[in-house]
Amino acid sequence: MQSSPRPAVLTVAAALALGCATSPSTAEPAASAATSRIEVVPFASPEEALAAGLNGDHRKKGNAARNAHRHPAETLAFFGLQPSMTVVELWPGGGWYSEVLGPVLRDQGTLVLANFDPGGKNGRGARNLLARAQKRPDMFGTPLTAVLDPPSHTRLGEPGSADMVVTFRSSHNWTSRGVLEPVFAGAFEVLKPGGVFGVVQHRAPEGADPKVSAKSGYVPEAHIVATAEKVGFELDARSEINANPKDTKDHPKGVWTLPPTLNMGDEQRDHWLSIGESDRMTLRFVKPGGAAPSAPDPASAQPAAEPAPPAAQEPTAAGAPQAP
Repeated sequence: MQSSPRPAVLTVAAALALGCATSPSTAEPAASAATSRIEVVPFASPEEALAAGLNGDHRKKGNAARNAHRHPAETLAFFGLQPSMTVVELWPGGGWYSEVLGPVLRDQGTLVLANFDPGGKNGRGARNLLARAQKRPDMFGTPLTAVLDPPSHTRLGEPGSADMVVTFRSSHNWTSRGVLEPVFAGAFEVLKPGGVFGVVQHRAPEGADPKVSAKSGYVPEAHIVATAEKVGFELDARSEINANPKDTKDHPKGVWTLPPTLNMGDEQRDHWLSIGESDRMTLRFVKPGGAAPSAPDPASAQPAAEPAPPAAQEPTAAGAPQAP
């Protein structure tokens, strides 16, 4: 007898069950002893939810201190995040942005964590993040999961089911593996018409060979834009929220030379710290055919026609989803 195909989107409890089982599971969310002791009280306002996401005690040690370098509130506002949205986060890694998105979406929206198969050989990080989410429903709510393991698994949910898809500092991984286009196509498929695709990525000098620069963690902005447009997106706006002109992008160990990774150890440590985190592009794409959510603040965006200058902040190891 043939087994039924694994659902594209699973509850956290079902995904964790898959991580411990050998066959697909359709388990419903199950309250653990830990979660049953946590009272989930509705947030008084979206502002309170965002404040909890930015500075709550659910955040990993040191994560909140990096708000000043990653500008999550400004970045998510630029993308047009609303509390009632269904948002798919691609390769959330250790959950840095998931910690912020969870409280904002907990009461009215849905967070979908698109990661490696929790039951697969690369699923350890996915299992760890899901376990954290299940222990803190007061912060993460009940996120869903989708398997994103390109090129074989790029279906992120039912077509037209999401309001927003976001990716933070992962596009160099897909570029170096030659799977950026299918990942972006999966994002396009799952979005509703008018839905937003938000991209933050370490930015290479324009004219760089994407496959070469991606090995050091950087991708030319033109390559990201061209790939997104190829699968059907329209570039709606750029922002320099995450720009860092001090980043020369020619470091001995790529983007991981810079903070917070600092892969050179103590060698020239003060120099790397003085540069700060990487230069990053921040791009807002829209799927044509519908009204996009609230437009970005003109003060933080440039018209899509102009190429953006270099931007700065955050590392990711080549071939691995996101930096810690």
